Amino acid sequence: MMFLCLGYFDPEKMDSRPKAEIDAVLDECGPHLEELYRTGRVLMDAGVDVAAKNLRWDNGAITVNHGPFTIAKERVGSAFLIEAENMEEAIRIASLHPTAQLAAGEQFGWGLEIRPVHYFKGKE
Repeated sequence: MMFLCLGYFDPEKMDSRPKAEIDAVLDECGPHLEELYRTGRVLMDAGVDVAAKNLRWDNGAITVNHGPFTIAKERVGSAFLIEAENMEEAIRIASLHPTAQLAAGEQFGWGLEIRPVHYFKGKE
């Protein structure tokens, strides 16, 4: 079974910290990511830019708007896709991600969301 994991952060908390402090915490992520990858269960991992466009039908036509689709305190900063037998295993695997491993991430509002994927079509 596949699970989509979304890593969130609080932009106000991130923006309030000095760049050197943020960079120091991000430098700690590498070993945790390598441990996550060594599970052999990560199908895809991507950092996601905060810039976004959203599309929706409006009066019979597709409109394009700036910004995230929904207004939220937290923003998506990463997305990764994993394979696991069930949600419990997905939680164990996802907990290896730096978001769950680095206590320093708390000051930035880091968090993970794990969702079962019911349909996936990759490149053939």
